[in-house]
Amino acid sequence: MLESIDNSWLFLVLLPIIAFLYAAVGHGGASGYLALMALFSFPITVMKPTALLLNLFVAGTSFIQYFRSDHFKWKLFYPFVITSIPFAFIGGYLIVDVSLYKKLLGIMLLFSILRLVGLIGKENTKLSQLKLWQGLLIGANIGLISGMIGIGGGIILSPVILLLGWAKMKTTAAVSALFIWVNSAAAMAGLTMRGLTIDSQALLLVGIALIGGLAGGYYGSGRFNNSILNKLLAVVLVIACVKLFFA
Repeated sequence: MLESIDNSWLFLVLLPIIAFLYAAVGHGGASGYLALMALFSFPITVMKPTALLLNLFVAGTSFIQYFRSDHFKWKLFYPFVITSIPFAFIGGYLIVDVSLYKKLLGIMLLFSILRLVGLIGKENTKLSQLKLWQGLLIGANIGLISGMIGIGGGIILSPVILLLGWAKMKTTAAVSALFIWVNSAAAMAGLTMRGLTIDSQALLLVGIALIGGLAGGYYGSGRFNNSILNKLLAVVLVIACVKLFFA
């Protein structure tokens, strides 16, 4: 896998940085990993399972940090995953056309970009109660899309929770981290049913990303905030979007 790409050393340098920044806001980072792999021209067949595998480890460590800091709220979590888990499994099982996959991924990266530069996902000063039907409907849609692309869905769920005032930033991050983990696991199960194959070097990438994820989850669950790094990551995602849409 790595031996077939140019400047693989740069990929390995950028990977833990992306994991750090995403874990700091309770995300697994799949959209960032996919963007990075797209920039380095990884095969589509490698991108999806690798991103989901990285998600499981990074989102898992991020959730543990937020949970220990008492930010997780079960009542906000379960309405989404009742439907997101089965739909993420279906999405993981489906075979998506390469051209359509690139366009869908590009759209998801736009969510990340807008989130990173602060245009969406701002805290609502007035909190409201999540209704069960809202969680079921949102969970199903995010689950299917995330399973098809190979992300956990946190980049969509987080802005929705904050925009509709269902939680503050830290609680949103904690809920999103576990949401990403369960959806990634469900999508991986769907891929397994299709005959999942993971490159042996993916374990190396897990170890490298995990370093960034542990640090990001630790600092993010506290008071860490670095808008400059977020904007730099947004630039990387913009470049990846352009490549996905026009390459």
